Amino acid sequence: MKVGFGEILIAEATEDDIDWILEIESEAISPPWTHGALLNEIYRDDSFFAAAFDMSAVQAESSAGDSDSEQPAAKREKGVGLGFVILRRAGDEGELLQIAVCKGARRRGIADKLMLEALGFAKARALKSVFLEVRKSNESAAALYEKHGFKPVRTRMDYYSDPVEDAIVMVFKT
Repeated sequence: MKVGFGEILIAEATEDDIDWILEIESEAISPPWTHGALLNEIYRDDSFFAAAFDMSAVQAESSAGDSDSEQPAAKREKGVGLGFVILRRAGDEGELLQIAVCKGARRRGIADKLMLEALGFAKARALKSVFLEVRKSNESAAALYEKHGFKPVRTRMDYYSDPVEDAIVMVFKT
């Protein structure tokens, strides 16, 4: 998928991705998750944890004279991590736990691609619905979720800390 600055690859997150994901966490999510919490999510059977990579640097390298053709999975390690999504399955429902894109890559369709992959995971596993919470003040995130079919269903008072804020609970019906 072309996103204005390179070819984007969505792939399963691995332990090697945690350090750059933590950097995005620190700028986008309050409070951020820990290294251990992210590592745990990677190895859960009931989680979908994917990452978005800008592969344009890899493509430039391979077209600059390296005649060995590598598979995209091998090239991925050289791609630049841009964002990630975590969705956890519980019975016939799912919860979108996190979705974030680094500041320099926002508003370029990366969150859309991550969301489509997560919802594809939900549909492939016949989940009836996917829930999420979003800060009441995070209008851009709420707009992304609404664009993908999520509807607000209720408010959770003082759900977030640092700063304390209400959460809007949204649901997507598959």
